[in-house]
Amino acid sequence: MPLWLRDLAGAWIFYSVLPAWPGLQPRFERIARFAPWIGLLLGLVQAWLWLLLQGRVPLAAQVALVLALGITLSGGLHLDGVMDTADGLAAGDRCLEAMEDSRVGASGVQALLVLVLLRGAALVCLGVGAPAALLWAGFWSRASPLLAMACFPYLRPEGGSAAFHRAHWRGLGREGRPTLLALVLLLALPGAAWSFALAAALPALVVPFWLGRRLGGHSGDSYGACVEWSEAVALLLVALVRVLQR
Repeated sequence: MPLWLRDLAGAWIFYSVLPAWPGLQPRFERIARFAPWIGLLLGLVQAWLWLLLQGRVPLAAQVALVLALGITLSGGLHLDGVMDTADGLAAGDRCLEAMEDSRVGASGVQALLVLVLLRGAALVCLGVGAPAALLWAGFWSRASPLLAMACFPYLRPEGGSAAFHRAHWRGLGREGRPTLLALVLLLALPGAAWSFALAAALPALVVPFWLGRRLGGHSGDSYGACVEWSEAVALLLVALVRVLQR
């Protein structure tokens, strides 16, 4: 099997709780380059549930179920990074120590609560535009760690949960090719929402740079925080675009 296909199978397993592919030995080396593909798939499943529930259940239940599905499909993989990164930012000079602590502090709990509330508010505002927004937000949010890896040093040179990403990094030009390919295919689809695509891309560019400058680099926790905050802000921006288009 080609190595890229094994890496894609590894990304499927690492970034979701979906069943492994039969008859294919996954590889977990250059999986970050395929994370946007997995994000697109998770967004597609959430969009399908949104459409299935639309008009059949109250809006509040619809939003809650779609959010719960997204967390379940990803195994809550990046939410831990959101909380640890928030605790690290609040700890000042003891940033890395706080991020490594398995206990969750007050800042981490607050960050998680705000994140979920922002996503819920965005989906309520989006209404029928939610399916497209979920696709673009899922896609771009998983691309944001690629910029973090390319532009900032890794904060734990001795190792860490995401050290394997850095060990197998081949530069943004090579690691970004699958993302570029998926983007071209998406924009070529009939009815592609260019305004949604651009709005959702903005936080994927801003969040990794903002966190990288605040922390002095990135770690596995902040990679996860990039994903979650990029996705939440993307949904909010797309909701704003939709309101302005009315």
